[in-house]
Amino acid sequence: MQALHQPADYLCVHFRKPVALYAHSCLTIPERRKQWQVIPASEHRCRPLRPSRRSHSGCRRVKVQAASGEPQSISPPYNVVITGSTKGVGKALATEFVKAGDNVIISSRSDDRVRSTVRELSQLPGSKGQVKGCACNMAKAGDVAALTNFASNELGSIDIWINNAGSNAYQHTSLLDSSEADLVSIVETNMLGVMLGCREAIQTMRAQKNGGIIFNMDGAGASGTATPLFAAYGATKRGLAQLGKSLRAELRMQGISNVNIFNLSPGMVTTELLMSGADTASGKFFINCLAERPETVADNLVPRIRKAPQEARSLAGKLGLGSYIRFLTLPRAYGQIIMRLLTKQRKNKFVQEETSF
Repeated sequence: MQALHQPADYLCVHFRKPVALYAHSCLTIPERRKQWQVIPASEHRCRPLRPSRRSHSGCRRVKVQAASGEPQSISPPYNVVITGSTKGVGKALATEFVKAGDNVIISSRSDDRVRSTVRELSQLPGSKGQVKGCACNMAKAGDVAALTNFASNELGSIDIWINNAGSNAYQHTSLLDSSEADLVSIVETNMLGVMLGCREAIQTMRAQKNGGIIFNMDGAGASGTATPLFAAYGATKRGLAQLGKSLRAELRMQGISNVNIFNLSPGMVTTELLMSGADTASGKFFINCLAERPETVADNLVPRIRKAPQEARSLAGKLGLGSYIRFLTLPRAYGQIIMRLLTKQRKNKFVQEETSF
């Protein structure tokens, strides 16, 4: 579930970026090496994948060994895992992957929604890819390990993993009025769940000759702007870009060259949570100006995601350039707002506005 994406997230231009200073940066190269323990990929053995105690307990334990040699390019059809993919952006992404002929693993906390979505996508006209499903609570390590194990067993490998599952506890309220249970749920799903997903996906992908790519889905607050009435959600989404940078650095330090980390930004999407916040004049204005349906966003993002495996092997990809795929870019946002003000284009597109302009 994607939360309300405030316009400021896409209209704020940062002219200066903070520079992080690390204590070890003052050390000489030989001194740094004494502190590092870099294990070559060919010598590393990943821990066994654990089946969930709650579900899929029949999955066999798989012990994997890191692949050696030069990583090979991933080629379509891709094997794709999408968390939180029974509704909203996640389901729309899954639909586009299936239409493109890829094999997709559907996942959410609800067994019923997983089965329903698998059945629906399996019946898409002309689709050639497999559609499988596995219920998973991304905040539980055992569930995430079981999802990874399930995907590997069903598809043979995992080429693309998309951490899309997110939550705002279906609340628009101040931090002061938020319950402890809601705050824990938001942080566990949006941050811990992404970390667990990345850990399991990296362990599986590094053992594959072709490696793989992980995409983390951002949301409101990702640019650092304020997210009043859903501060916890915004704080978790802000941390994903930093997490991606840290993981890319760790992969380089450990000599893991066949796994890449990308970030996805869907912009403002007409999910249930976004539309529930359309109760002010400014909210209605910006929803009509900038929001798009999940299907429109997925139609734009999936072809670009499918190009990422090849782009990741380029020099720019190895340097981490182009590792952030955005739907609503700054020029696009400005253009749509200007056209709205000048020509009333997109007025009342999704919600009825009360303004005369």
